[in-house]
Amino acid sequence: MRVLALAGLAVFILLPLAQAVILSFTATLPAGEVAEGTIGLMNYHRVLAAPELRAAMVNSVVYVSLNVTLCIAVGLPAAYGLARYRFAGDRHFLLAILVFRVTPPVVLSLPIFILFSQFGLVNSPAGIALVHCLFNLPIAIWILESFIRAVPSEFDETAFLDGHSGLSFFFRHLIPQIAPGIGVAAFFCFIFSWVEVVFARILTVTGGKPITMAIQAMFSFRTDIGMVMAMTCLSLLPGVAMIWFVRNHLARGFTLRA
Repeated sequence: MRVLALAGLAVFILLPLAQAVILSFTATLPAGEVAEGTIGLMNYHRVLAAPELRAAMVNSVVYVSLNVTLCIAVGLPAAYGLARYRFAGDRHFLLAILVFRVTPPVVLSLPIFILFSQFGLVNSPAGIALVHCLFNLPIAIWILESFIRAVPSEFDETAFLDGHSGLSFFFRHLIPQIAPGIGVAAFFCFIFSWVEVVFARILTVTGGKPITMAIQAMFSFRTDIGMVMAMTCLSLLPGVAMIWFVRNHLARGFTLRA
């Protein structure tokens, strides 16, 4: 019975994905000598041949990479400070930044647009990366803080007694020790940034559009579903690659968190 339930759940989850993959190789609209219903790579060729779609892929990779890098680079020392030092309101501060994370993005969309337009960050991947970092940084700090707290403070003291500086301790001792936590934090920052559409829509009015907005723009009165599905399948590849590269740290990280 359990096997049947798991099989039914797997079919329910994978059926839309399988349909999307099949449609991505199917010509859903006639184009030149290609008849409707033809099976092949024509949709992928058309996606990769479109300059605006290629630019959207590059924009997404750029701003997601910047977002993950900024979140880890800023979140790691912040998490270390929260885990190792005590000050008035430290627990309340951690709770406050988590509450800020659950604030609906649309509430801050107008002030962020006005602020970014004054600094020339509208229509650029850097602007999207910064605003995503604003929302993903609390998650990174929360995850990293719990992993650092699990490392005994004697570990730090021993490293400093051995003559290591702050940077040497971070890069040669602390980061390898909490690598699973960094993998988990990077994974969540990547996913939350890759699928976000609210700020992507607001901050990319004329240029710098990410892949989510490019897919939305492909829908029209006569939508080429096959081409849309090809673009959708291509958008899944970076996420799959991310999971593959951090799979060991991710599995260890979730085990340690449990």
